[in-house]
Amino acid sequence: MKLTYHTFRITIIVVLFLILMISKSGDIFVWYLIKPEIRAIEEQHDLSIRYKAILLKGFHTIQLKGLTIAANHSEPLLHAASFNIQVKLKDLFTKKIEIKDVEANKLNIDFIKHNGSSNFDFIYRQYDNPFAEETSSFDIRNYTFQAERILKSVFKFLPPNASVKNMRVCYNSDNNELTLDIPKLTIDNNNFHAEIKSRENKVESEWVCSGTVQDKEQKLNIRLYTKDQSKKIALPFFEYKWGATILFDTLALELNGSIKHADIQTIQGKAGVKGLALYHDLLSPDTILLERGFVNYKVDIGKNFLLIDSAKTSVYLNKLKVNPYIRIEKNKDWHVRAALDKNDFPASDFFPSIPRGMFHNIEGLKAEGMLTYHFLLDVDMAKVDNLVFESTLHSNNFHILQYGNTDLRKMNGPFTLTIYEKETPVRTFTLGYDNPDFCSYRSISRYLPYAIMHAEDAGFMYHRGFIPDAFRRSLVEDIKERRFARGGSTLSMQLVKNVFLSRNKTIARKLEEIMIVWLIETCRLTSKERMFEVYMNVIEWGPNVYGVTEASRFYFAKEPSALTLGECVFLGYIISSPKTVRYHFNGTQIKPAFYAFYRDAVKRMRQRGWISPAEELSGNPNIYIKGPFMEKLFVR
Repeated sequence: MKLTYHTFRITIIVVLFLILMISKSGDIFVWYLIKPEIRAIEEQHDLSIRYKAILLKGFHTIQLKGLTIAANHSEPLLHAASFNIQVKLKDLFTKKIEIKDVEANKLNIDFIKHNGSSNFDFIYRQYDNPFAEETSSFDIRNYTFQAERILKSVFKFLPPNASVKNMRVCYNSDNNELTLDIPKLTIDNNNFHAEIKSRENKVESEWVCSGTVQDKEQKLNIRLYTKDQSKKIALPFFEYKWGATILFDTLALELNGSIKHADIQTIQGKAGVKGLALYHDLLSPDTILLERGFVNYKVDIGKNFLLIDSAKTSVYLNKLKVNPYIRIEKNKDWHVRAALDKNDFPASDFFPSIPRGMFHNIEGLKAEGMLTYHFLLDVDMAKVDNLVFESTLHSNNFHILQYGNTDLRKMNGPFTLTIYEKETPVRTFTLGYDNPDFCSYRSISRYLPYAIMHAEDAGFMYHRGFIPDAFRRSLVEDIKERRFARGGSTLSMQLVKNVFLSRNKTIARKLEEIMIVWLIETCRLTSKERMFEVYMNVIEWGPNVYGVTEASRFYFAKEPSALTLGECVFLGYIISSPKTVRYHFNGTQIKPAFYAFYRDAVKRMRQRGWISPAEELSGNPNIYIKGPFMEKLFVR
């Protein structure tokens, strides 16, 4: 009778099965099948995989005893006393092995990094991308391919069933050490549970990780929470790597499947955190506290871009909901576009939703009315000069019902101000007539406000405290210089920084500065004239020289009311760098750069109608130092 292919295949399987039964536990045959696969992995990743024995337990369980995996010429990365893998019998012959169950005992994973090299460098090694365009004149990383590979790796890593006992994961880098002890990790029909003891540089915490994972549907649900309800989880690694402390009560992540269509990998799901405490000295001088945060997300990953669509992504911060749009694209250069629009939302929801610890002065503020916010940032690194920045916050029937930690109207009357340098108090004085050096707006030379506005903020009397275009120009210069080369602050922002805020250069302080300015200007809490009066009495005009009265006497031995046009322009000229004022002089003579500044200043002041043509012509740029500063010019 003629054998069909199907009959022939069954016959071969039966024969091989008998061989397995006859041979001693089938160990030799399993070794013969597995060894080529191990060699292939070793060659591809430059690894050394060693084991004391490979055994066949029953019909479908492969056991590796004394398993050790190490990158060549490096310390071992993984060691297991025993490692059992359960597969289908037919997979041994097709070599398309699908892991059904895993059992491991005394599994140690050690990530070791010293002097810039590590035993896990092979993880970052790039391999040929079969999807890359051969005709491309420059290298483009195929993010679709990378995302697909990562997703498959994550889901393949966790089989539907597993039992791991006495597992330890360690990270050691020079003087920093992180250890995770997991007495038992179980996965039962795609449901996993593990209790974890974390120790990072002698700081210990205990937490629980549980959830579900479904390989074929690519669905993942992870929940991390503290075992002791009175304590928070300290998320490891962040303090060592980035100097950040992250604590929380519960952290949850859901991945509700992924879809690949037309070279675009789509990932969607949910993420949330409860009781978050975050600290980093670049964010805020205080710990930032968020009661609840939640995200519904949809991310599209293309060959050279990542897209978060506002129509499919929602972010919840306490009571506030926003829908951000972000697109990050990489061709020869990076191109980032971010947008946020939120129309007619209650002010009563906005201020309580700001995480505590971000804005100390307005924490506890209550308001009524409606707000509308628009934000747009478009940065093409190939055309930085074309950067687009828009940020506007409009209000309707907005009123402050209760002030927070600070009464933002305090500039209207006398108040005490302490000046700090590098967090050290250097001067404390009163802004009011009890201070003999206080000078009212009407008692100052009429030229000085104009000279200051020309140098710092020409539109101070007309704008609402924040100029998006000035901030845009500042961003352009900062990006080109790759440092904070220009601030973009208005006089209102400089005043708020001096009166209400510390000198800590943090992201939160800058945002609080903008918010306080908006509140003062929108609600007209302080008049423009009073703001300018306070500004001229607190601004630094030289080393330990504060306020217009001290400056006028220090440089010219006269009162502020007697300052000439040239002297006022000089005070405006040095206001941006008061501590380096000596470097503007050669001996007792001011350097020529000042005269160019003077000519431009008086021209602009005349064009704006601040001074007359006759005053422009009669002004004298030759200034004569007569005050105590003269003595400092002779000191070497």
